Amino acid sequence: MDIYSENTQQIINEVGKVIIGKNHIISKVLTAILAKGHILIEDIPGVGKTTLALAFSRVMDLEHNRLQFTPDVLPTDVVGYHLLTKEEGDYQFKPGPVMCNLFLADEINRTSPKSQSALLEVMEEGTVTVDGITKEIPKPFTVIATQNPIGSIGTQMLPESQLDRFMIKLTMGYPDIRSEVNMLKGRQTANPLSNLNKVINQKEILAMQAKVEQVFIHDSIYDYIVNLILLTRKNPYIELGLSPRGTIALTNMAKANAFIHNRDYLIPDDVKAVFREVTTHRILLKPKARLNDITIDRLIDTILQQVQAPRVG
Repeated sequence: MDIYSENTQQIINEVGKVIIGKNHIISKVLTAILAKGHILIEDIPGVGKTTLALAFSRVMDLEHNRLQFTPDVLPTDVVGYHLLTKEEGDYQFKPGPVMCNLFLADEINRTSPKSQSALLEVMEEGTVTVDGITKEIPKPFTVIATQNPIGSIGTQMLPESQLDRFMIKLTMGYPDIRSEVNMLKGRQTANPLSNLNKVINQKEILAMQAKVEQVFIHDSIYDYIVNLILLTRKNPYIELGLSPRGTIALTNMAKANAFIHNRDYLIPDDVKAVFREVTTHRILLKPKARLNDITIDRLIDTILQQVQAPRVG
């Protein structure tokens, strides 16, 4: 575990060279990758969402592709298509950009629901089906999707079924003054992305993901996780609570958090550390919550306080 713990810290440090002052965001993205999850980043343009994905692809030696989602993007632009070639006299598969290790879906809310849904099978099953033929996506595979919450003209909100496919949702926010000054200094002579060092390769990522799966969970921790989830379904201000897929996502993220902190067993703090990022986009509030100025963040705090964490001996 010590070797892997050193690797995770090196990854965070390397990505932190270009995403300055956001180590907590970098850590959450790395946690989701190790948990075999997908990440949704909702924020205004220009705060480093794309740079974050490119930095991870370089530091973790991941083959990456980027697709700018616009209203005219078709499902075949995402997953690929078959083309009749003169030379072969047969249909040849032309893979779409999703056939990679790290797929950046930029401004995913600006394309049609049909194109958005093209990602569903890829994210859930790790395969693409074109003209009835199913092909495996390279492993490891992670989707980092971005969307801009400001300016709703020409956008299509992601339905709950697709939001549920994302393991976590993050918001990067503006950097603080010192971080922004350091960012300016670092970009005067060269692009900081070109100075990043590779820390691990794809084989090592798969080995780390396998180690995450082996993290031990005591029965009391299982009960703790399920009790937290049940409160999201029973709260009088919540219309839609977490699904069983959300329960699995919370468990896997907590296991990856334990792994990053050099432990092969789960403690309640691992669950608390990732609970907000896993649940925010999965909770739908009732109208009376808005009338009473009750936010999702406030409800999450309340739920964490209501469920007693088990003692770890």
